[in-house]
Amino acid sequence: MELIPVAKLRHIAIAVNDLEAASRFYQETFEMVVAGETESPIASGVYLTDGTVCLALLNYKTDEAAGLERGKEYVGVHHFGFWCDDLDEQGKLIEANGGRFFMDLPLAKDSLYYEAKYRDPDGVIFDISENGWVGAAK
Repeated sequence: MELIPVAKLRHIAIAVNDLEAASRFYQETFEMVVAGETESPIASGVYLTDGTVCLALLNYKTDEAAGLERGKEYVGVHHFGFWCDDLDEQGKLIEANGGRFFMDLPLAKDSLYYEAKYRDPDGVIFDISENGWVGAAK
């Protein structure tokens, strides 16, 4: 069996009520810098970085996008992401170990920011990405 290179944790997403206040807090408290922003059908967001990890501050627009068990009003750690070398192989390994596919984001797999979302055996949401996240370093 061919070994798959180990994926690295490079993305943490926090659902917040006030993007501006949360962004200011992490910038002023931990010297994080803004690496980008997003306005998508599922969430508004600010991406911060410490030079290695992308911290995504997200304000979800729908209960479905946030996960029905949480809903869009949920505040707290929402998901995290692993930067991997091969999405298909990593996905097979996830499922072989009891994880299950949740959703694609965005739907266009050739997008620079494409990620596949999964749930671990306890239902915790996480992403895998071949391209990583703005502000993250492989």
